[in-house]
Amino acid sequence: MREMILATRNEGKWRELIALLEALSIPVKVLSLRDFPHAPHVIEDGATFYDNAVKKAREIMAFTGLMTLADDSGLEVDALGGAPGVFSSRFSGEDATDETNRVKLLEVLQGVPEQARSARFRCVVALSEPSGRILTADGVCEGMIGYEPKGDGGFGYDPIFILPELGKTFSELPEEVKNRISHRSNAMRALFRKIKCQKVLP
Repeated sequence: MREMILATRNEGKWRELIALLEALSIPVKVLSLRDFPHAPHVIEDGATFYDNAVKKAREIMAFTGLMTLADDSGLEVDALGGAPGVFSSRFSGEDATDETNRVKLLEVLQGVPEQARSARFRCVVALSEPSGRILTADGVCEGMIGYEPKGDGGFGYDPIFILPELGKTFSELPEEVKNRISHRSNAMRALFRKIKCQKVLP
């Protein structure tokens, strides 16, 4: 069985990616960056999610010599012209936390009516192989920004991202439901189709 590294130190992303790999029955032994304590902290300075995902996958693959899966994802709010976008994780500054990012976003959207609070989560996943080949796929999940956090699950902006068809935030959904409809899930399914088509894995 081939080994695959998940190039993330974000515990929320790690849990979701592990669950998605298991759900898709991808035959790999998954390794963590904890297994490589001296691995570089890749600077996410790309202009797009694609740029950052590919950069992380390539740099960690080059350091370890092993097949590497990376993702970059974030929130695009239409009323803010697509912001915070690639700056989602540091929207409230360099020392941002999930909570400070949510607080800033709700403050910025004060006075914006419900019909103008449309948003989407976007994710790009990149798989880098030692051969130099790289596969990418993207996924989105459409929703709305609420007026206050709701729910105890998830991470990041999940407590204020509402799925209108369900009437709940990502944080209010059971993990298995979120993992069926999320942007990351959509991206991983698209990547898995490419993996099968190009016979990357047995």
